[in-house]
Amino acid sequence: MSTVRLRYLAQVNPSTPEFDKLSVDDRLTFLPMENVWSGPDLNTSLLRRKTEVSSGYTRFKDGDVLVPKITPTFEAGRSVLVHGLLNGVGAGTTELHVLRPGPQIDPRFLLYVVSTHSFLKLGEAEMYGVAGQKRVPDDFLRDLPVRLPMLQDQRRIANFLDIETARIDKLATFQKNILRGVDEREAALLDTALDQLAIQYGTIPLRRYLLGVEQGVSPQADSAPAAPNEWGVLKVSCLRPERFFPDENKRLPGDYEPDTKHEVREGDLLITRANTPALVGSTAVVPEVRKKLLLSDKIFRVHLDQRVSPHFVAAVARGRRVRDICAAASNGASQSMANIRFEEVKAWPIPAANRAAQEELVQYVRKRRAKMDALRARIERQSALLAERRQALITSAVTGQFDVSSASGRGGDPA
Repeated sequence: MSTVRLRYLAQVNPSTPEFDKLSVDDRLTFLPMENVWSGPDLNTSLLRRKTEVSSGYTRFKDGDVLVPKITPTFEAGRSVLVHGLLNGVGAGTTELHVLRPGPQIDPRFLLYVVSTHSFLKLGEAEMYGVAGQKRVPDDFLRDLPVRLPMLQDQRRIANFLDIETARIDKLATFQKNILRGVDEREAALLDTALDQLAIQYGTIPLRRYLLGVEQGVSPQADSAPAAPNEWGVLKVSCLRPERFFPDENKRLPGDYEPDTKHEVREGDLLITRANTPALVGSTAVVPEVRKKLLLSDKIFRVHLDQRVSPHFVAAVARGRRVRDICAAASNGASQSMANIRFEEVKAWPIPAANRAAQEELVQYVRKRRAKMDALRARIERQSALLAERRQALITSAVTGQFDVSSASGRGGDPA
């Protein structure tokens, strides 16, 4: 058993001549960061023409191991071994390191090496950059000491882990499907309730309730969140459907002079103007919130007349009819960002229910969401335990703490 630095076992961020050989109109696999996931969740369905990704992107090929370099994706252990790329070549986000295994190391074994708990902790300690934008340097990978069994033993370990992690991944997929079912059930119940209100009262466009709308500011800000006594500006991630996360903000420079008219206050109705296609148009009412948080220019603050409750509008915004309007407005947008205009928001169909019926709907939604949230929490905890089990198994097998040959009937002999 020897210990060898990774630079002698794999090329780190090498050139990819296979990419250069493609014609400008040839298509290849494209991997944005949101598609890079370990196990069966890797999404290689996106395709791009070579001319679209000829500069400004990371290049790789079948058999490469991709390691996310930026926080928090690195710490999440989302490294992947890529196979089945269109034309055998891919391009993707620049936030990926590429490892190309040499003849002394099995590609699957290398993937498991960079999925161990010890590797992730060492890499986290070596990150550089400001908070929220820290990256793992190339030299950390090149100088990484790898405990290197014989190639036959590497394959035996990889065979064992392929089988065992597949079992865990299957359970994790089952948990995700349950969560998806919970989400769908909650959405169906809300849509049914809103349809009944629409039939009983009819609908009117949101513009009929509007008193005004404003957007915030887009100053230069740190990536780190503001401390309680500092000024910060909200990020679009502060909003999810009917949920507000004030900690999703960016700290403003100490010499910045804020205009307090853009300060977010309790009771504000906020709507995201720009977000991912799935989340653009997310709407929530601000609960009790600390001072010194400014509205972003990517978020609308909406003022309504007394006939309609902002909580009711936020609930309606989660319904099918509003979601369809936002989806239509986002048609053709990139996976990472979509935009809606306030003209589309003003067209949202709102059931013309009286305040008593609105409050009844709001209370119904809150009770149903509380029950669903409790179920989600239990499922997410089980999923977290599965992820911990997966990483612990990989770490013990790769580092020799666990002898896979003693696992009778598992892993098999190397091919």
